[in-house]
Amino acid sequence: MKHIGENVVRIEAKALHALADRIAGPMDAAFQQAVELMFSCAGRVVVTGMGKSGLIARKVAATLSSTGSPALYLHPVEALHGDLGMVVRGDVVLALSASGETEEILALLATIKRLRVPLIAMTGDEMARPKRVSTLAAAADVALDCSIAEEACSLGLAPTASTTTMLALGDALAVTLSEKRGFKEEDFANLHPGGKLGKRLARVESLMHAGEALPCVRPDTKMPDVIYEMSRKKLGVTAVVDGEKLVGIISDGDLRRLLEKRGKDVLDLTAGEAMTKNPRTITAGEFAATALALMEEKKITSLMVVDGKGKVEGIVHLHDLWSTELV
Repeated sequence: MKHIGENVVRIEAKALHALADRIAGPMDAAFQQAVELMFSCAGRVVVTGMGKSGLIARKVAATLSSTGSPALYLHPVEALHGDLGMVVRGDVVLALSASGETEEILALLATIKRLRVPLIAMTGDEMARPKRVSTLAAAADVALDCSIAEEACSLGLAPTASTTTMLALGDALAVTLSEKRGFKEEDFANLHPGGKLGKRLARVESLMHAGEALPCVRPDTKMPDVIYEMSRKKLGVTAVVDGEKLVGIISDGDLRRLLEKRGKDVLDLTAGEAMTKNPRTITAGEFAATALALMEEKKITSLMVVDGKGKVEGIVHLHDLWSTELV
């Protein structure tokens, strides 16, 4: 009994090795054709499958969507009762069926052909040495070979190696498409704003305080009003702006140092006289990680956000970076 689990993994690994050899060899042209069909798709990749293949199809659709190729899962039974309207011209259908004879999927073929939607099939047909070609594979524009030597189930009945092979082939298509699209880490983050990577790669513009939340005074503003603005906006700092251009900042640390040096006479100063000129800034499109690195380098707790012409757009504070799990 103790060797059963090991044997299951070895059988599935053997099936994956065989799949990799096919992609590198006899199935290379078909694989590349499938990638081109999905890459040039003006709509979505509609992935369908029944039973265990359907579960794999859901995952393949999710992986495609999260790596830059819009996709959806279509349940073949629901499709027969109205959901087939989800498939429109410009889409590509990716159908998964180990036997290639799944009735619910075959029932969709007439509509798929009528809409002139390209069909890619993943079946267990051994395309290099076909004894006979399944109905689904024969109807497909591109047929991909998911054949296996054996299932890992001791009875040879439960989908195991076959579904693992389908899943791996779906991942291979998705990752190849992603590379072909030039999909980058930040693109992945934009599609996963709630995930850890999305938080790590959050942009400054999504974290900064702007508009009414931005503490802002003019150079001629008297210090009592400067202090009031800093207290009201609760960020411990204010921008000093001439028109819309940033000319300096005043932080609570600046105020403490001025009080130690000049005492109550500080209240007679203007913002322009008390400010720190040429403060460190960042642009809205930079990553939160870059903002944190600048704060750590300069030992400051906030950065003014400006555009290419020095116009103030907002402020990002160290506290804002806590939600990114960088701090």
